[in-house]
Amino acid sequence: MPAYDPSNVFAKILRGELPAHRIYEDDIALAFLDIMPRTPGHALVIPKKPARNLLDVTPDDLAHVAQVAQKVAQAQMQVFDADGITLQQFNETAGGQVVFHLHVHILPRFEGVAMKPPQSEMEKPDVLADHAAKLRAALEA
Repeated sequence: MPAYDPSNVFAKILRGELPAHRIYEDDIALAFLDIMPRTPGHALVIPKKPARNLLDVTPDDLAHVAQVAQKVAQAQMQVFDADGITLQQFNETAGGQVVFHLHVHILPRFEGVAMKPPQSEMEKPDVLADHAAKLRAALEA
C-alpha cells in the first residue's frame, strides 16, 4: 500500500492551511461539511492522526471516528428533519477513494430524493455556513 501523503487536502484542513466549515472537533477527530454536498448537510469525519484509509488506521482511532459519525448523524436527523442517513467510506482507488486520508461521509437522506452525483456542484458559502452553525448548535446541546 502506498505511504500516507501529508499534502492531501484533508491534512491541509487539519493544519489550517485550507478553510473548512467545521462542525465538531476533539483531540482525535474532526467533522466538517463537504463543499460539494450530495445532500444538504453532507459531512465528513476524519481522524487527526495520519491514516491513509481503513487499512492503516489504528483500531482506537477508527472506533472514535465511528462514534463521532454517529453523533453527527443524530444531529443531522434533527437539524434537517432527515428520513435516514447514508454512511460512505472508500478505500484505495479501486474502492472509489479520491482523497487519501481516512474519511467517512455522513449524508442526511430524504424519502424520494436522490443524492447529487459526487463532486458535481459547489454549495454557496452562506448555505454551508448556515448548515454548519445549525449542526454545531445541535452537537453542543
